[in-house]
Amino acid sequence: MKQRQTFSLLIAATLLCLGPLVPGGGVLADADQPTQADSVPINDLRTFAEIFGRIKKDYVEPVKDKVLLEYAIKGMLSGLDPHSSYLDADDYKDLQAGTSGKFGGLGIEVGLENGFVKVISPIDDTPAQRAGVKAGDLIIRLDEKTVKGLGLSKAVKIMRGKPGTSITLTIMRKQVEKPLKITITRDIIKVASVKSRMLEPGFGYVRISNFQSRTADDMSKAVAELMAKGELSGMVLDLRNNPGGILRSAIDVSDAYLTSGKIVYTEGKTAGSKFSFLAKPDDILQGAPLVVLVNEGSASASEIVAGALQDHKRALIMGNLTFGKGSVQSIIPVTKEAAVKLTTARYFTPSGRSIQAEGIKPDIELPLLDVKPSQLASADNLKEADLSGHLANGNGKKKPDQSDDGAEDKAKKEEKSKQKPLAVTDYQLYEALNMLKGLTLLKGKG
Repeated sequence: MKQRQTFSLLIAATLLCLGPLVPGGGVLADADQPTQADSVPINDLRTFAEIFGRIKKDYVEPVKDKVLLEYAIKGMLSGLDPHSSYLDADDYKDLQAGTSGKFGGLGIEVGLENGFVKVISPIDDTPAQRAGVKAGDLIIRLDEKTVKGLGLSKAVKIMRGKPGTSITLTIMRKQVEKPLKITITRDIIKVASVKSRMLEPGFGYVRISNFQSRTADDMSKAVAELMAKGELSGMVLDLRNNPGGILRSAIDVSDAYLTSGKIVYTEGKTAGSKFSFLAKPDDILQGAPLVVLVNEGSASASEIVAGALQDHKRALIMGNLTFGKGSVQSIIPVTKEAAVKLTTARYFTPSGRSIQAEGIKPDIELPLLDVKPSQLASADNLKEADLSGHLANGNGKKKPDQSDDGAEDKAKKEEKSKQKPLAVTDYQLYEALNMLKGLTLLKGKG
C-alpha cells in the first residue's frame, strides 16, 4: 500500500511539473482542462512511476530522486534530436560564456553521434586547431575514459578544465586505419570572431570564425578599415569551418550586404517560433562583388548568411556542400539554475529553401587541394544528415604539426606561410580571389 501511495505521489508531482508548460516553451494561461492534444498520458506516467519506484527499491546502490529525475529529463530531450538538451547550472554558464567569446577548454564545436563525440568544427586559433583536430573526427576516448555512453554533457565537462592542464583525445578519422592520439593543452579560449586583411590591392578578405554578440559590429568595422586603405573592388567573406552561433548576429551580417527583401524566416509549432527578418536599405560594400567561401564545417548561422546572399544573388558561393543544420534552438529557463535548449523551429532561406539535413550547395564547388593528399584522404565530411535523430528537411587553417621539437615558434611559422604563394597555402581562397577579379571585370564592363 505504501509503495502504491509513493507512485501516486510521483504521478501527481510529475503532473505539476508538466502542467504549466506546452511544446515550444509557452505557458498555459490558467489551469483549465487541457485539450486532447495537450493532455498528459496518464498510463505512460504510471509506467514511468513504476520504473522509478523499481530503481529506488532494487538498484544496487542508492540514487537520489533529484539525480533520477535529471537523468529522465536529459534522456527525454536527447531522444528528440541531436541539438536539444538539458542545461544544468554549469552548462548554462558555459553557454553564456561561449556566446560572449571567452571560455575555457580546447576550442572545438562538437555533437553526439551513436554515443561518441564527433567534431563539427575546430575553432580558429585554439589549442584543438593547432593540435590538428579536424571537422568530422570521431572522439572515442578522453584520456583513458571511453566516450561511448558517457553523453555529450559529461564529455564536454571532461574536455573543459584548468588552463595549462592536458588531455589526450583518441580519435578515429575516416580512411585512417589506426586511432590517432592527440594531446592538447587546455587554455582560456578567447575567440576573435572576425579577422581581415588585404589579399591584393583592391581585394579584401574577411574571416568570420563564429557568430557572437559583437560579430556584425566587428565585421562592419573591419570592412570600413579595408575600404580606408583604398578603393575596395571586391571582397571574400570566409565562413569555412564556422559552426554557427547567435541567430541575430547572422541576420545582421547578412543585412550588411543586402538592401531589400527577406533574410531568413522560421517556421515552428507556436506563434512565438515564427519570425521573418527583412533587410534594411544599405550595403557596406556599396555593391562591390562578393564571394563567400563555405565547406562541410559551415553550419547553422553561417548557412543562414550563405543562403540569404545566394538567394538574392548578392554573392557567389564557393567551396563545398555545407553541414546542413537548418534548425533553431531556444534557451528556455525552467529554474534559476537550469534551462532547456529545445529545437523550436526550422529556418528557411528567402526563396523558401529548408537546408535542414541538406546544406547549402555552392554555386561553384572547389576541391580541398589546400591540404596534403594524405590529409585529404582522411577527411570525414560530417553532415547534419549523418547525426543520429536529426530533424527531417521539412519541405514536404592550420595543419597538424606532428613534431615535438618546438624549434619553430608560431610567429616564424606565420612568416614562413606568408612567403608561400596563396595557391599553395589556401587553394580555395586562391580560386575565390581569381573569381572575384573576374566578377570585378564583368561589373566594369556592365
